[in-house]
Amino acid sequence: MTQSHSRFLRSDNDCLHLQGEWVLSNYRALCDEIRQFAQKKSSYNTIDFSQLDKLDTAGAEQLCELLTPEQLEDRLDHAVGLSTERDALLRTVARALSTQEAPPKKPNYSVMGDFFARIGGATQRFWNQFLELTAFVGLTLETLFFNMLRPSRWRVTAIVAQIEETAFNAVPIIFLLTFLVGAVIAFLGATILSDFGATIYTVNLVGFSFLREFAVLLTAILMAGRTASAFTAQIGSMKANEEIDALRAQGLNPMLILVIPRVLAMLIAMPMLTFIGMIAGIFGGALVCFWTLGISPTMFIDIFNEDVSIRHFFLGMAKAPIFAFLIAVIGCLQGFKVTGSAQSVGERTTAAVVHSIFIVILLDAMAALFYMEMGW
Repeated sequence: MTQSHSRFLRSDNDCLHLQGEWVLSNYRALCDEIRQFAQKKSSYNTIDFSQLDKLDTAGAEQLCELLTPEQLEDRLDHAVGLSTERDALLRTVARALSTQEAPPKKPNYSVMGDFFARIGGATQRFWNQFLELTAFVGLTLETLFFNMLRPSRWRVTAIVAQIEETAFNAVPIIFLLTFLVGAVIAFLGATILSDFGATIYTVNLVGFSFLREFAVLLTAILMAGRTASAFTAQIGSMKANEEIDALRAQGLNPMLILVIPRVLAMLIAMPMLTFIGMIAGIFGGALVCFWTLGISPTMFIDIFNEDVSIRHFFLGMAKAPIFAFLIAVIGCLQGFKVTGSAQSVGERTTAAVVHSIFIVILLDAMAALFYMEMGW
């Protein structure tokens, strides 16, 4: 005969006696005693509940830990002093634990492995987005090519409406931004060049920077944030409301109705806004030169005409149609990728802005290197 004296458990040959209160408030002490008791013996033919005062699900779970759920259900058929309510509670807990799936094993993470996995995932996503953009550019060019010589298919009203929205409504913000940046460039140039007694070259700095780079780049970034997001939101909302599916059901081409007017409007608006940006930036620089350096407008124009070549104007304007086409295509592409919810519209709108600005800055850097290598 083997006996043990404890607070919750006692064994007598092959009988397990439960006693005390097997409840949540005693959970810690119950776990410690069961852990010690399990080291002595793990198999009992009978369970005696006659001295058990209280029992809840926490106590039932610990009893399953001691005997396993299968053994507990088998022993309950011959238990002593077990009420109907406690029998039902123990069987419910035992069945729940026996059908519970084992928690999945934690994957073995490593810092380097996770680092390279992130790089690989980002590279794969970048490649997929590049393929999507390339395919959409090809589809847009194909639609343009096959409908360019068919005036009856031109959506003149839609094109004019898009020009008003993308070009004329954007003139104030383009003018103000480039004017302020032109003034800042002139002020910074005058401050630095004054140390060398060459403040007169501030005129050249403003002319070169705005004709070649700043006017077209600032305009493209503003159009990426303003117009590309608007294109994505407009087309994405139509996609969410199944209006694009309705167009296809009527035999209409969404590329011709939605994409081409926006692309053509951007191709007209971007060079126009870039020209306004050049004028505004140079005007801002001229005002700073007049107020801080004493360079009169007449002298400013004379120096500008003498030292700044017209080719800088054409080099800057040459980038405008490329930026316009890509910004419009990216905005429309993200709109077609909306999956049908307001959250998706917001995510795609953000993606359109980020992708457009990234492409604009990347192409502008490549163009600057190309111009430099060509000696232009």
